[in-house]
Amino acid sequence: MTTVLTPATPLTAGDRCDRCGAQAYLRVVLTSGGELLFCAHHGRKFEPELKKIAAEIQDETEKLTATSATARDGER
Repeated sequence: MTTVLTPATPLTAGDRCDRCGAQAYLRVVLTSGGELLFCAHHGRKFEPELKKIAAEIQDETEKLTATSATARDGER
């Protein structure tokens, strides 16, 4: 997914995927106005279509990797 670095508000645990309700890690600002929020799974699934209609894509999926690495370190 293409990441656009903007001064957008970071996504929080309260931001939920518009498709399934899981925690959102992607914010898609539409060229027509408005925005959509997606979990990493649905962001990847709909990526080709989203790129066609997005003015910006805020991708915070790197938080998933950082969280997983922290959890593994804590298990040692």
